[in-house]
Amino acid sequence: MMKKSYYTQIAGLGIVLLILLAFKNYSKAESENFPEIKFISENSPVLSLTDFDPNDLNEEQWQHLGFSSKQIATILNYKKMIGGRFISKEQFKKCFAVSAEKYSELETYILLPENNKEATSNKFKNFEKRAVTISGRFNPDYYSASDWIQMGFSEKQADAILKYKKYLGGSFVSKEKFKECFIISEENFQKMSPYLILPEKAPASFTHYSKNNRFEKTNIQYHLFDPNTLDLEGWKSFGFSDKQSQTIINYRDRNLKGSFKSLEDLQKCFVISDKKFEEMKPFIRLSSAPNNDKIKQQEKTDFSKVDLNAITFKQLIEFGFDEKAAGSMIGFRKKLGGFVNKEQILTTYNIDPELTEKLLAIAQLNTSNVQKYTLTEAPEEWLRNHPYFKYSADKIIYYRISNPNDRKIWKYLKLKPEYEARMRLYTK
Repeated sequence: MMKKSYYTQIAGLGIVLLILLAFKNYSKAESENFPEIKFISENSPVLSLTDFDPNDLNEEQWQHLGFSSKQIATILNYKKMIGGRFISKEQFKKCFAVSAEKYSELETYILLPENNKEATSNKFKNFEKRAVTISGRFNPDYYSASDWIQMGFSEKQADAILKYKKYLGGSFVSKEKFKECFIISEENFQKMSPYLILPEKAPASFTHYSKNNRFEKTNIQYHLFDPNTLDLEGWKSFGFSDKQSQTIINYRDRNLKGSFKSLEDLQKCFVISDKKFEEMKPFIRLSSAPNNDKIKQQEKTDFSKVDLNAITFKQLIEFGFDEKAAGSMIGFRKKLGGFVNKEQILTTYNIDPELTEKLLAIAQLNTSNVQKYTLTEAPEEWLRNHPYFKYSADKIIYYRISNPNDRKIWKYLKLKPEYEARMRLYTK
């Protein structure tokens, strides 16, 4: 009997201990708060992405990429932990706040070497994002995509800058507003700021800009008008700023030789948005340009005798290209040092392919004055500025120091066939 009582007590004590242990674990689970980490889901809004260096982004710019405040704090802390700078895509991917899906979305836009080994090897010792080159004071309102690309931005970045300008109504307004462009890093803004022909701050009258980058509709009283006779104050009365009004007048007087010939001419003026044009359209009474027939007769050109390496901006406009396309073709030709074949012209940014093919079928191409070099004798400045060579310039300069032999340098470069083919167009 004593033995049975003893086992009964032991069993009872065991049950009590199990109950206490279960209660303790339940209480601990109730009281322990785990940090909430939210990753970007598949339902996140579509982002307008462009090339970027994760070392340049501030908190607001990380938000533009779709990261939450907690994720941003984690990324910035992780960057401090690894020495204050991401050196490769591989290192950035390891940050646990960046999900696999998010990394896959951003990977092609990240301006970093693929892995740590490449970042620390001699081959990528001088790996850097594209450097911004500024030749002098400039007004960004007048810059086309090709101008931004020439400065050092990628095509996607150039498009994004122009879209931002359009959001602002066709003008950057001030350095303050220009700086808010997501594409312009703090480092690049500091480089450009002394050269920007813009006021420091937006004028007090600039009240249309709102947090969502849209303009509030103002009470504008439209009336019948002739855009060929409207002066600065007239354009301002329709809601345009001083700079926008002056730009319209300059476009009319300089680019169109004093008059808008059609509604399409007016619509093409880049400071006039599509919405603004539709608002004004019912009130436009366009007069015919004086002596228009004489002007056309004077401008007639025999394009069968024109050299594509010497064709002028004015002649391209006469043929039918718009200002942006003509500027792009002339700018691209200048960077190349002249076209070597007609196919190159079709790759010009902002060009109209059908119209270009018509010109190519008519005009001549003289390549006798196009400068060519061997890889061993090409000037460094030429290599760094030429569109086909600039991304391989540092490697060419490095390899030719110890191997002044073109055949060996081509072998060391290990270029894609299409890249090598276009580079060889400009080598002896």
